Amino acid sequence: MKTPVVLVTGVAPDAMAATQLGLLWDLPHAVAVRHHLDPARSVLTRVVSDITGVVEHEEIELEHACTSCALREDIVPTLDRLARDGRWASIVAHLPVGAEADQVCTVLSWDAALARRLRIAAVVTALTRGRVVEDLLGSDTLAERGLHSSEDDERGVGEVACSMVEYADLVVTAAGPFEALADEAVATELDLLRVLARPGVRLATAPELLPGATLLQRPHHRHDATRAWASHVREGDLPGMPSNRVWCVDLRAERPFHPDRLLEDLESLGAGPHRSRGCFWLPTRPDRALLWEGSGGQLSVGDGEPWGRRTPRTRLVFVGVGDPPAHLSPTFASLLVPHAAIAPGVEWRYAVDGFEPWLGPIRHVA
Repeated sequence: MKTPVVLVTGVAPDAMAATQLGLLWDLPHAVAVRHHLDPARSVLTRVVSDITGVVEHEEIELEHACTSCALREDIVPTLDRLARDGRWASIVAHLPVGAEADQVCTVLSWDAALARRLRIAAVVTALTRGRVVEDLLGSDTLAERGLHSSEDDERGVGEVACSMVEYADLVVTAAGPFEALADEAVATELDLLRVLARPGVRLATAPELLPGATLLQRPHHRHDATRAWASHVREGDLPGMPSNRVWCVDLRAERPFHPDRLLEDLESLGAGPHRSRGCFWLPTRPDRALLWEGSGGQLSVGDGEPWGRRTPRTRLVFVGVGDPPAHLSPTFASLLVPHAAIAPGVEWRYAVDGFEPWLGPIRHVA
């Protein structure tokens, strides 16, 4: 029989710890495993506990301190070992702060041996009540908060936290230092989470309000559905907005961005206290779906996947609180290549387009 695993993710150590503890007490015959990465010492700490107390406490030296190495060398093997042990009926896995659940879920989706013993019951993202807007849309980096997972980890808190909320099966906010929140502030946090999270995802305003034992009884986590919602290449229309506290701007075009204009004016779309995510294409790389992801003014672009039989498209979705910036739509339109420049017979045979540092060299298709 497969052992159900609940993965706890987040960028707030206290909220993650409170969520793990609550689940340990609520889930039947559960064991909790918590991993912490110390990039300065290149050490991964593992603590295994159940309701009787600490079962294991070990430090593992890593050749390279990063999330991928930690997952490969200890996190996934430990989940497998605990399932094989037979003493516990469920596992609560507190991933390192800033580590995303997608990697664990992906491993279990293609490793048939592991999938016979383990199943992901749910992915829970834990945030701190009163800091939700700041953590999702603010400009801090993980390193500035001492939460980076490696010496070269330059990720923004918002980019990581938004990605976690978008991938989660449940989102919980735990008590923080700002408990005297106005009703409007609480409502704004919840509305922002509703817009970012997959439709139907449960939001809990305290760890003790998570569904407990029923978490294991229904298929909260469906890997394909989760990845489809979290995909940069979005299909179909977005759900309606819960209120006017939060805004969403969905910009679409079948035309590509002009590489020169985009390089010159990248900040105009990427900067600002909002979440932006989507895909785009460049006429210099017409066969590739390129990825766009940003939050709090920090932006990353990257190479994605082949378009294949799909029609190339440019689609960016922006989410924020308050009033939407007026410049987003006209700026988006100004960065697109004119229709005449992509008419049949027009070729963009550039040797370089300026995006090589992020997308790699241009690969011309014969």
